[in-house]
Amino acid sequence: MTSFSLPHELHGDGAHKVFAVHGWFADRSAYAAVLPDLDRTEFTYALVDLRGYGAAKDAAGAYTTNEAALDLVELADRLGWERFSVVGHSMGGAVGQRLLAVAPHRLRRLVGVSPVPASGLALPPGQWELFADAAHRPENRRAIIDITTGGRRPAAWLDRMVARSLAVSDQKAFRAWLDSWAGEDFHTRIEDSPVPALAVAGALDPALSADLLRGTWMTWYPRAELRELSSAGHYAMDETPLELIRVVEDFLRADSPDGADDTDGTEGAADAEGAQGSGRVGEGEPA
Repeated sequence: MTSFSLPHELHGDGAHKVFAVHGWFADRSAYAAVLPDLDRTEFTYALVDLRGYGAAKDAAGAYTTNEAALDLVELADRLGWERFSVVGHSMGGAVGQRLLAVAPHRLRRLVGVSPVPASGLALPPGQWELFADAAHRPENRRAIIDITTGGRRPAAWLDRMVARSLAVSDQKAFRAWLDSWAGEDFHTRIEDSPVPALAVAGALDPALSADLLRGTWMTWYPRAELRELSSAGHYAMDETPLELIRVVEDFLRADSPDGADDTDGTEGAADAEGAQGSGRVGEGEPA
């Protein structure tokens, strides 16, 4: 089998290495809004394109979270990163959790931004049709983005998000990814992982809500934390970039330079400063 290396771009030259993994609707450009204000002195960020997206749009593959986790390990080897942290948005959050199964000793810290649970999602038939047909129906993509940002975002922004999604994703790969992040349950392989794990929820997202994460993420990881951003929906990178950076980088900084954790292992669920109460779990969600 031909060796494959995830296309990527590097930002910063800090000692703490961090992969940033996009979700179902975007390539690495999902992180464009946060790039100008990242701490490039303390961290080195590698933004990647998963198979079927961006510069890897034509890459063959199984399009699964397990394959993506192995691709990240291969890229880490190429970059000379022995240990690293991962920030994953939605589907990318599931990819990050897969690393707890395939290379737990390599992972310093895990951050999921509206992360898909490692248990997958059993979507009801109507919701499944909405998501499955989003591969070839732009209107479905728009409806999903609108619902999961609380119906509060401008029409022009929704249109731009859909246009970007269509431009950077391969239709067949996009559809195949759904079977993996929604249909695969690997949570028993990662339960009780000692890796510090932060979940960031958007209060305006009725699907991947803080309530859902309390029943999944927070029950699986002994050193889990939960932050809820009061003004964000599913796309915190675009909706509240500065708040997201502060929460994520504060969490990453708690890890000492040698990779040993500086905390006492007693992290628990908490809301971000100024956060509202969590919303209720919706019937379906994007990744």
